[in-house]
Amino acid sequence: MIGAVAADMQREHGVDLRCGVTVTRLEGDTAGRLRRAHLSDGSTVDAEVAVVALGAVRNTEWLRDCGLAVGDWGVGCDAGCRVFDVNGVTTDDVFVAGDVARFPHPLYDYQFLALEHWGNAVAQAQVAAHNMVCAPADRWPHQAVPVFWSAQFGTNIKSVGVPTLADQVVIAQGSVAQRKFVAAYGDRGRLVAAVGFDQGKWLESYQSLIETGAPFPPDVHGVDEPTDAQPVSAQIPDHTTRNRHATVAVTGHDPSERRAELLHLH
Repeated sequence: MIGAVAADMQREHGVDLRCGVTVTRLEGDTAGRLRRAHLSDGSTVDAEVAVVALGAVRNTEWLRDCGLAVGDWGVGCDAGCRVFDVNGVTTDDVFVAGDVARFPHPLYDYQFLALEHWGNAVAQAQVAAHNMVCAPADRWPHQAVPVFWSAQFGTNIKSVGVPTLADQVVIAQGSVAQRKFVAAYGDRGRLVAAVGFDQGKWLESYQSLIETGAPFPPDVHGVDEPTDAQPVSAQIPDHTTRNRHATVAVTGHDPSERRAELLHLH
């Protein structure tokens, strides 16, 4: 739902935004200059410049067959950044932090998260470094609430929590029409995330509500609260399932002998 608001903002500023299509071919002239792009829906776009923005691919190939829990989604670890081995057993001398780390977050039913933001990389690295040198009883857990922000056409967009885990969303403050609002996300009656358009001053309070397990919809005590706000479906797309990373086979019969083995798909 909020993605549609951002898309409308793009189009209002002259962006020809096309969703659900890919570039199948770039066409140039005899001088080697780009002239047009062919799209998967059969259409073409005249263009002189193409920007390739493919996102990030976690660099885990060099860890293949090292005995650790490694896959396309990253490196599995506990909340203290200690890496799991291929059997899911925590190691005491291998740590991981940043985009490549997949860790269980207590606020989200211990689901494994991998957060691609520099702020998380900094915070998680501090936890990993501390846990490398401290006594076992003094280890820290990485429990930072995910945060990101962006600026588009003069509008500041900021998010706290994990919106993609929500099933409902409500405009808790402000006005969508004015592009100045806070959208709160809920999962089974609990606040799990919030996104603000030019309302960054409120996001810290929403972060505190998320951390303390506040109910959804949130009670904002009438501060710039729409009179007709009702939760609706968050319309989060289904999570993509990767089908090219390693799978696991468990061998052995006796409980003390059972071991996991990574099987790489080709």
